[in-house]
Amino acid sequence: MGERLSRAWARAFHSVRGRVTMVMMAISAAGLIFTLGVVLVLVRERAQMNAAREASHLARPLATSVVTERPPDPIPFPRHSTRSFLVQIVADDGTVLNGSARLRDIPPISRVQPEGADVRVDTTACPKSVGKCVYIVGFRAPQTAYDQPVTVYAAVELPSVLLTDEISAETMSAVALALALVLVIGLATWWGVGSTLRPVDEITEELASITASDLSRRVPVHYSGGGEMQRLAETINGTLERLEHATERQRRFVAEASHDLRNPIAGLLTRLEVLDSEDDDYPWKTAVHEAVSDVERLSAIVEDLLELARLEAGAAPPSELIDLGEFVTKEIGQRMPDRLEITTDLGSGLWVRCSPLRLGRVLENLLANAERHGRSEVRVSVAEEDGRAVLLVRDDGDGVPPEHRERIFERFARLKESRERDTGGTGLGLPIAREIAHNYGGTLTVEDGPGGRFALRLPLTDPPKPGEEYWSPS
Repeated sequence: MGERLSRAWARAFHSVRGRVTMVMMAISAAGLIFTLGVVLVLVRERAQMNAAREASHLARPLATSVVTERPPDPIPFPRHSTRSFLVQIVADDGTVLNGSARLRDIPPISRVQPEGADVRVDTTACPKSVGKCVYIVGFRAPQTAYDQPVTVYAAVELPSVLLTDEISAETMSAVALALALVLVIGLATWWGVGSTLRPVDEITEELASITASDLSRRVPVHYSGGGEMQRLAETINGTLERLEHATERQRRFVAEASHDLRNPIAGLLTRLEVLDSEDDDYPWKTAVHEAVSDVERLSAIVEDLLELARLEAGAAPPSELIDLGEFVTKEIGQRMPDRLEITTDLGSGLWVRCSPLRLGRVLENLLANAERHGRSEVRVSVAEEDGRAVLLVRDDGDGVPPEHRERIFERFARLKESRERDTGGTGLGLPIAREIAHNYGGTLTVEDGPGGRFALRLPLTDPPKPGEEYWSPS
């Protein structure tokens, strides 16, 4: 029993079949764990993205309407909402001024407010008053029909498994499924490798049964179109054939030599025996008698060799270094004259790593936006600030209201003034410019000040070394 267990253990963990199976199970387990993690992250991000979009669609119109009028109390359920309607209007001191029926008479679901010039805030929470985890989007309205600043919060429920670290039934089911898949992969690998190596076992058994007396036997050949097992079997059979021929030649030599020696030895022995039978008075009688003994011994050796011969016979996005000041100078110089004059204050020696085509796209979008909203001039400057290169494009127009400074970077978002000045726009120029900035580790924001002020900030990099390629205005 102990020997059988020992063999089973060796077969499972020390054989090629067992090792390949264990490796495949380990790789499969790692791959499944990684996949489950990625899926969970993607599901979480997708759920939060959908929740943020729906909460934004609920809160934004309400934040716009409270500027001029107070909504009914409680706020009625909108027809376009498909989930539970959770909305609150909260004053700066935390007083709930209005809300949907479910949230009207409970504490604020969030006290988080936009910072600085931002008008929107996104957060997640699991308030006891709601009983579930929710994604919250808030829009701040500084001037409202309530005669005080308010923040409009909209919450959308999230699956609790996305926001808790507790082991849920879904998680246990996923782990059980992963373990089952690993087991199935292990069994399939064990069976597959076993089927592949079965010819090796047959070859091993056949080789073990071949002896020196039966070298005519051959191992089985599994014809597989020239595969490794076929080549192995054919190589072994070729080796056995050569060994058989060499052994046969050796046996034949021994047999022939023994046979050829036996007759002369027999004749010599006969003659010596005749001489040995003569009278004792011959002087060479003693020597002949000793010679007979030696020949008899030699004959015995030859006979033994002959008998031995008889027995054996039967028996395997690109980027470049760019001087931002020089780049802006060239781009502005190549632009067609527009209705507004462009004045510049461009510093030099501020190197960034970016795609010239994409950087040109950002500058063109900012200049077009400034020329569309400016009255008399556009100012462009390049300077260093806090270890970053800052490209500032300013116009002397009305500027962007604080509550819309993030909205203008949303896709297809266009303010009323923008639609009136440029009816053919798409509302994608600024979102594209911001995305390009993000791709190269930068930011694109709207700053406070007279008129419109758009600031592009990119990380500074070291100047090019001798022999290193960089963007050139020529």
